[in-house]
Amino acid sequence: MSESGFSIHSALVSKTQMLRIFLHKETARQGMYHWVEMRTKMRIMGFRGTVIKPLNEEAAAELGAELLGEATIFIVGGSCLVLEYWRHQAQQRRKEEEQRAAWDAMRDEVGHLALALEALQAQVQTAPPKGALEELQAQMREVRAQLHAGDPPSTPGAASTSQAVSSPKK
Repeated sequence: MSESGFSIHSALVSKTQMLRIFLHKETARQGMYHWVEMRTKMRIMGFRGTVIKPLNEEAAAELGAELLGEATIFIVGGSCLVLEYWRHQAQQRRKEEEQRAAWDAMRDEVGHLALALEALQAQVQTAPPKGALEELQAQMREVRAQLHAGDPPSTPGAASTSQAVSSPKK
């Protein structure tokens, strides 16, 4: 931080009585924090067994304000992560429910189509095959031919009229 930043922090800390009381109560903790931090740094740099001086009140206030700021930022960042995770989970659940609903609708539609297919197959099976229809038509022609052949004409004019009547049908 710049020097002006420290002076702003110092001014805020010295003017705020409540923060000052909090910092006095936390001096022991800050002293412990300072001791652990300095001891760790010294060991990393290779100095062992050096005596670490306790912090004065102004340095302790600075350290407390810095820790408080870092803790606030950490808590806000962690809260944002947790809230984003919850939002993502809710969105994922909603998406899965929509997919499940679409899947169920498709399954129902396939079921309806299967029933319609079965009904159509039953209709096709009950309908006479095309060859059977042609066979019936051939039998009807034979019967007509026999009927016409079995009627002997009683008069010669009647024979010509029966032929005249039958010829337009052909």
